[in-house]
Amino acid sequence: MRRPIPAHLDEIIQAQKCGEARGIPGICSAHPHVLRAAMKRALRDDSPLLVEATCNQVNQHGGYTGMTPAAFVAYVRRIAEQEGFPTERLVLGGDHLGPSVWQNTPADHAMDEAEILVRDFVQAGFTKIHLDASMALGGDGTSRRLEVELMARRAARLARAAEDANPEEQGASRLRYVIGTEVPIPGGAREHDEHVAVTTVVAARETVAATRRAFEREGLQDAWQRVVALVVQPGVDFGDEFVLGYDPVKAGELVRFIEQEPRLVLEAHSTDYQMVEALGEMVRDHFAILKVGPALTFAFREMVFALASIEEELFAGRGSAERSNLSEVLDQAMLREPHHWQSHYRGSPSELAVARRYSLSDRARYYWGDPQVQQALETLLRNLRSVHVPLGLLSQCAPDQYASLRAGKVGEDPEEWISDRIDAVLDDYAKACGIQAA
Repeated sequence: MRRPIPAHLDEIIQAQKCGEARGIPGICSAHPHVLRAAMKRALRDDSPLLVEATCNQVNQHGGYTGMTPAAFVAYVRRIAEQEGFPTERLVLGGDHLGPSVWQNTPADHAMDEAEILVRDFVQAGFTKIHLDASMALGGDGTSRRLEVELMARRAARLARAAEDANPEEQGASRLRYVIGTEVPIPGGAREHDEHVAVTTVVAARETVAATRRAFEREGLQDAWQRVVALVVQPGVDFGDEFVLGYDPVKAGELVRFIEQEPRLVLEAHSTDYQMVEALGEMVRDHFAILKVGPALTFAFREMVFALASIEEELFAGRGSAERSNLSEVLDQAMLREPHHWQSHYRGSPSELAVARRYSLSDRARYYWGDPQVQQALETLLRNLRSVHVPLGLLSQCAPDQYASLRAGKVGEDPEEWISDRIDAVLDDYAKACGIQAA
């Protein structure tokens, strides 16, 4: 018997409220290699898979992926079918759903667009809805922080749009909401800040109370019963070349607060690059939803660059035309269209060149869909499949995948090595979330 999709989240929250340290990673990526690796992992672990799309990535106008919510759902389900992953174990989440994309336009227009956005996500089949109205809109004034009551009213307005958008045969009861006003910047910080403040209990309590009142004013009492998580700043973040690790002492008061909320757990964004021990501490402290994205595409980029180094060694005498020249092709694409990284990286030309390739912010993730980059990747994989890669060379360039090959975990296809490298990141989250392999 198939369980309804919300049951996957409900079971995790119930386990948390019974004192069990269980969680789920939220895979924030549209990259096909990342999604395939995540599905393979979830199949092995016999676990649900939570895949999230942000409002910048996917929206009614296409977002930076060029996909509407319906197109994104079709895309993910197509990959699931190819990988043999059961769609009933696939949970789709909409992240930062609100007026962010239109925040520089008048508030009325921005909220009208946000309602369409939420409606389209719900009708496409997304069931985990993060309502984010935390940003100032045109006409709100110059203050960087909105009044909590205004943010709550806007969030409730979006919840109403979601409830009204449900297909009748599925019903609004399938939706689960995430709220919160202290939302980290998607994709990592732009400045190095060693003193990111943990959300205070006062702020968390005020957000929950104000949002509850706003839902009630909208007649959304039933929907309020399906608010399952609160996004807060747990004191973790990452940027171009830094990672702020989780400190359970600093989050202690916040943890004790959420323990008093009968149905709520915490959701943590920007958990990329945390050590597995820190991730485990977060799940223990009721951060039951751990969002991760750039760390997964960073792992993909790491392995692809390792493969390019292997190609350079094996094809050195064959001329540049026969090689993929992947790292150069990628950099050229980033230089042609700099808007995805230009405001994130600082430094001299040589420092920018290093950042484009190796930054933890991984702005390179926006360029893998470029046709020339895709062609270079296809050439790289085709070249390596046409030759034998010596074990010693694989060990030199990708020691972990050498070990996986020796242990029989992967074969000799380079795409398996890519998946194995991404899986190493996913493994940390599986351990932290208490997901056991079947």
